[in-house]
Amino acid sequence: MGKKLYEKILSKSAVIGVMGLGYVGLPLAVEKARAGYKVIGFDIQQKRVDMINQGKNYIGDVNDNELKEFVEKGLLTATTDFDELKNCDVISICVPTPLDKFKQPDLSYIIKTSRDISKRLRSQQLIILESTTYPGTTEEVVLPILSESNLKVGKDFYLAFSPERVDPGNVRYKTRNTPKVVGGVTPECTKHARALYENVIDAPVFPVSSPRAAEMSKILENTFRLVNIALVQEMTKVAEKMGVSIWEVIDAASTKPFGFMPFYPGPGIGGHCIPIDPFYLAYKAREFDLHMMLVEIAGEISDDMPYYVVQRLSDILNDFKKPINGSKILILGVAYKGNIDDLRESPALKVIEILEKKKAEIYYFDPFVSEFSHNGKHYKSSKLTESFLKKIDGVVITTAHTIGVDYEKILNHVPFIFDTKNVLKNVKTREKIILL
Repeated sequence: MGKKLYEKILSKSAVIGVMGLGYVGLPLAVEKARAGYKVIGFDIQQKRVDMINQGKNYIGDVNDNELKEFVEKGLLTATTDFDELKNCDVISICVPTPLDKFKQPDLSYIIKTSRDISKRLRSQQLIILESTTYPGTTEEVVLPILSESNLKVGKDFYLAFSPERVDPGNVRYKTRNTPKVVGGVTPECTKHARALYENVIDAPVFPVSSPRAAEMSKILENTFRLVNIALVQEMTKVAEKMGVSIWEVIDAASTKPFGFMPFYPGPGIGGHCIPIDPFYLAYKAREFDLHMMLVEIAGEISDDMPYYVVQRLSDILNDFKKPINGSKILILGVAYKGNIDDLRESPALKVIEILEKKKAEIYYFDPFVSEFSHNGKHYKSSKLTESFLKKIDGVVITTAHTIGVDYEKILNHVPFIFDTKNVLKNVKTREKIILL
């Protein structure tokens, strides 16, 4: 029985379902279609489903022409009808795993998706959870729900965890060439998941002993980044008080060929991984009477950075004899990282929120985000005309966009630019530039 699905995976005759067609799911669906599998994408948003079926792309890391080609060839379709799960031999779960306002894990999407699958689960299916979550989720949350089908894991169906490693905007590493970690509930589960990804990606596939090990590997990756970014953010505050450029310090330390990895400060941490994933581990650790103090402190340091940026801006405006109250402030960039349109957990939004509470008059420009809504208010990207810029009292760079922003033009018409991302490091005329 097991060989039947395994052979279908090896021969690429297996039909693959991808549940959740966002920043993780759609690139994954495209790569599986590229490998030659027939792929069915599932999403609760009818708009996404319609766009895919029309060959229209909405994710920056997906090639428009490739998506259209795979749809036209019949390799990729999308649907909101979860009954189609019965026709899938492999199902990848790529749904959101956010935190609630108390920084507790919200597994509601995983739970609902697992129930949707369980109702339709049949013999000889492989289920792979890819959504980042705390160690134990696959076996403690997903497996019991799937087992309600009365099918036996490792014999009738197969279950594994394989963490997504999507880095939106990364021009070098995409889904296809980023190594994959897989951990199955049983050795047979791992065998099936490994075979699939060795057929899909052009990078090594690393099997680990369990879903927990795979889940924790993803948490470690992003906790490592959170803690080191928090460290450099702390050093930024000290360096500023001492009159030292943290950017110069980082460049100098980076000349060491071993034992150092550069991390950079900014207005905070954004995206779907670093601000969220470490707190999944901190949550799980409490079950064992352990407290991830370093993680929690690093989170607090990062959460404070938007407030620090606003305080620095207040001091800068004070030098120009202006209060924050009533000042016209231009925010350059609202995406959480440069050259993408992703707003998730963007620290720029927090900076805007704090400034508006202090009665600043806020404008923004982002070449990738023409408009957005936040806290019930709608914002539109400003046109950077000469007359508009001359009315601005100060500019804050909160996103490291290197495309679509005429920094020289802005510099020529505003009193100063507070550069929290060191985007203007190559600009020779520095009189109007103030670094974090």
